[in-house]
Amino acid sequence: MDNTHSVSTLIDCTTSKIQQLQKAFSELESHRAVTLNLKWKELEAHFHGLEKSLKRRFDELESQEKEFETRTVEAQKLLEKRQAAVVAKEQASLEILQKKRDAAAYAITNAREKQRKVSTEEPSVVTDDGQGEPPSVEEKPPDMIVSDSNCQEMKSPEMVSIEVMSYPQLAKLCEQMDTEGLHTFISDNRKNLASIREEIPLALRAAANPALFVLESLEDFYRLEGPNTDRKKDANLLGVRRTCIMLMECLSTLLTNPELVSASDIITEEVKDMAEAIAEEWKPKLDALDMDASNGNSLEAHAFLQLLGTFGISSGFDEEELFRIIPMVSRRRQAADLCRSLGLTERMPGVIEVLVNSGRQIDAVNLAFAFELTEKFSPVPLLKSYLKEARKTSPVKSGNASPTAQNEVNDRELAALKAVLKSIEEHKLEEQYPVDPLQKRVLQLEKAKADKKRVAEAAKPQPKRPRANGVGYAPRVTNVVTDKTFYPRVADNRYPQYVYDRQFVYPGPADNHCPSLLGSATYNMSPAHGNYYATGYQYQPAAYLH
Repeated sequence: MDNTHSVSTLIDCTTSKIQQLQKAFSELESHRAVTLNLKWKELEAHFHGLEKSLKRRFDELESQEKEFETRTVEAQKLLEKRQAAVVAKEQASLEILQKKRDAAAYAITNAREKQRKVSTEEPSVVTDDGQGEPPSVEEKPPDMIVSDSNCQEMKSPEMVSIEVMSYPQLAKLCEQMDTEGLHTFISDNRKNLASIREEIPLALRAAANPALFVLESLEDFYRLEGPNTDRKKDANLLGVRRTCIMLMECLSTLLTNPELVSASDIITEEVKDMAEAIAEEWKPKLDALDMDASNGNSLEAHAFLQLLGTFGISSGFDEEELFRIIPMVSRRRQAADLCRSLGLTERMPGVIEVLVNSGRQIDAVNLAFAFELTEKFSPVPLLKSYLKEARKTSPVKSGNASPTAQNEVNDRELAALKAVLKSIEEHKLEEQYPVDPLQKRVLQLEKAKADKKRVAEAAKPQPKRPRANGVGYAPRVTNVVTDKTFYPRVADNRYPQYVYDRQFVYPGPADNHCPSLLGSATYNMSPAHGNYYATGYQYQPAAYLH
């Protein structure tokens, strides 16, 4: 700043210097016989030009200095903002950790209270053999023996887990290493799957070898699949596969909690070898899967990647093969955690590009937020391009398109709109992408769909009307009025009053024929009232069943 001020002062003094030079030049001219006016004007113009050039350059440098200062201030503000965000995240993490510690302490306290109540309500059974020896306490399993001193101490993790669990059957099944029983229990209680999922990590500690137990539970993942099995419609097979994936996830949860178990004690080298053998058996089955057909929701690919991540055996497989499989699970909520556990975080930009190029921008947006890549993959343009692709009509011209094709286009657009609205809500993009036009379009498409459905239902043929006695359907009536009725009309006598008639048959008088029809299921014609065909031939009457 001092140098700038001195330069500015020197520039301001230029005019006074020129004036002094002019006086000196005038004195010099007075001593000469020849005039120098022309030369002085040239000198004056030259000096004024230098002055203007210096001022212009000085102004440019001053503006550049101000711009640099502005950028510096903005960078400092951005740095402070990021530092504040980091501090906030650290504080939030500490608060979450403290809550977990408090919850664990509370659970342990409750378990101790429950055990203390059990010990007071169920006293030890005393036996006396009658031979003068002191009474002895009946032997019980070690896990049932509770003394006063043990009540004051913290119980083992196994005891705490069993005490606080809402489903003690889980711990029993794990303790017995009963994989089939565990699958059956989870299937029978699938309505409470959320609470069961929370307790499985605790129950696994009751198993002698949790990792081996989970590996044994994977035996039916492909065993139930037959040559003609429809993978999409076989609910039993899908349920077994989802359960296998959930058990591996629960084992991962158990391993990531150092307060509960040590991962190295559970995932031994022998267990890793067994897991690698299973992965090698599963891998060829993935080659037949189509990335587009799976639509990012493949249970087979998810189970394979979860097996590698849970048992830490991903290093034994080609990273390019894993990179190819990731898009097959991009729609599943565990996709981001799977990529992190497999060490594919650095490859995520490539995965997102594959998803964008294959028309799955919604999955790309989710992964971009999960891995903080929204600056490289802007969410709003991706969502707009996804919606634009969904709105494309079929190759047939819109004027010649069939109603079925148009319905498919509308359904595709409606599904895309709902997916985009959900993504905007999840990632809080309302300010960048207003939702009002999208919601109006959703209402418009749903109303059009409902109107078409009503029209289609109205155009369907009405079912046949049942007969009066509830047996079968009445034959078609050809000579009755529009509002068909089973009862005679009094006001209008232009039409015969029959329940139904036969073509080319002329029955006898109505006063004798109608009561017989309505009063009995069978009737016989009187000989006095013969029936004739239109040609004049008489026929013998037969009994009719209604």
